[in-house]
Amino acid sequence: MAKPVLCIDSLSCCEGCGLQILNCETDLLPILAVADIGRFREGSDGDVDHYTVAFVEGSIVTPHDIERIQEIRAKTDILVALGACATHGGVNMLKNFQDPDDVGKYVYGDKRTWFPHVSCRPLKAEVKVDAEIPGCPINPREFLEAAKCILMGKPFKLPNYPVCVPCKLADNVCMWHKGVPCLGIVTRAGCDPYMCPSAGHKCIGCRGLVDKPNTQAAKDVMAEFGLSVDDVLREFRLFQGIYKEVSQE
Repeated sequence: MAKPVLCIDSLSCCEGCGLQILNCETDLLPILAVADIGRFREGSDGDVDHYTVAFVEGSIVTPHDIERIQEIRAKTDILVALGACATHGGVNMLKNFQDPDDVGKYVYGDKRTWFPHVSCRPLKAEVKVDAEIPGCPINPREFLEAAKCILMGKPFKLPNYPVCVPCKLADNVCMWHKGVPCLGIVTRAGCDPYMCPSAGHKCIGCRGLVDKPNTQAAKDVMAEFGLSVDDVLREFRLFQGIYKEVSQE
């Protein structure tokens, strides 16, 4: 029986999630023992005609991105959005809050017409996505778990509780009590043991919102510490630009 064939590809992004996969090093060996790599931009040359599972990082910001994700979807059984850019637009989504012409001028200057671009969006805005692994970059342990589940035909479920849960279990002092606005209240957990608050940094929401986030609790905390609506929107837009309807409530 032929082995499943994996693809790890990239659209518009820094390719940091692909690098995280390489950082798994010897932990990848059990997966490679039962699956072949058909394409991996950062790890190998070549390509094949069909993928059993394709892990695709990056968001859609150019016409070429649209063509490429449609091409991958057409030759893939299971498509997995890999990382914040692929799952909900990521940092690239910030361009949607600016004038498109200004963005082109800022990045490409008088050569901007050489590089057409479109409004940023995640993979699921263009094609059917079968699973998601959020984060910027992804948690390599979560990738390994997801890959094993998918290859075994088992469901892979993301944590559906906020970062505050593992943060409290780690006995961290709340960032809010340090005077630092933190989005862990509504952001999906799963980044532990690499939680930003554990390293003294605020949660910036790179894993997206939990299902049915407790926005009222978030409002209460933000109001308690004197944040204005504009302050809150600035915090959300770094990684949560896709959730306009939530951030504007």
